[in-house]
Amino acid sequence: MNVRRVACLIGCVLLAGWTSVPVGPGPGPGVGKSDGYPLPRFVSLRTDEVNFRAGPGFQYPVIWVYRRDGLPVEIIGEFDVWRHVVAPDGGSGWVHEATIRAHRTFYVTAAQAALRRAPDEGAGVVAYLDQGVTGTLDSCIGASSFCKVSAGSEAGYLSRDDLWGVFSGEEVK
Repeated sequence: MNVRRVACLIGCVLLAGWTSVPVGPGPGPGVGKSDGYPLPRFVSLRTDEVNFRAGPGFQYPVIWVYRRDGLPVEIIGEFDVWRHVVAPDGGSGWVHEATIRAHRTFYVTAAQAALRRAPDEGAGVVAYLDQGVTGTLDSCIGASSFCKVSAGSEAGYLSRDDLWGVFSGEEVK
């Protein structure tokens, strides 16, 4: 009986037309059928409480509740007004498009990351950011290993290796 239910669920998913693109090295290579933007891509949560659902609709149960305005999430699929997203901690689910925004943010993944005055390992340190700190991703030059960011009242450059919210080699303006 369980095998039939799983097969039925898989069939329903395929018939529903969900789009899901494997996480790649940067924006694209896919294009969302609902909005025409690249898949995958990064966006951020719009409010302090966003429900991640098991499927694309209010009828699906809430599996995660993220309470972090500005948290970066990666859109990996879409269906109508629903976006399939992955959070920095690996949690994934479906969110309504009204709960996200195109504003680019970052999440510190290193135990402690040095925010530098210039995009260089030898540049002076403005501040140290602990793991989990979020802020605005201002810009990234494609070939650079640093991104210009701001967190609270501090601004500077973080190594791409120390943050989540930008693809390797991605240019952000």
